[in-house]
Amino acid sequence: MSLPLKKKKEIIKKYGKSETDTGNCIVQIYLFTFKINKISNHLKKNKKDFNSERSLRILVYKRKKLLKYLKKNHIKLFQTILKRMKTGTV
Repeated sequence: MSLPLKKKKEIIKKYGKSETDTGNCIVQIYLFTFKINKISNHLKKNKKDFNSERSLRILVYKRKKLLKYLKKNHIKLFQTILKRMKTGTV
């Protein structure tokens, strides 16, 4: 499941330093979060889609690693990201 190009550019523009800043940790976390939400909604309808379930686990693990890095090195940024994720403003 890929992201629509329009949504991807919107997330990069909103959270990145420039429009081509896809390597930024924050941008990656929000892209992963958007993909996770999309796959989760798909799995609610199709419970036996094991490939999507596997890709969901991989994305959650990657996002967890990035959040762990932020927590270790940039605690204030980590806290603001968690607040945004809890309120659902991705």
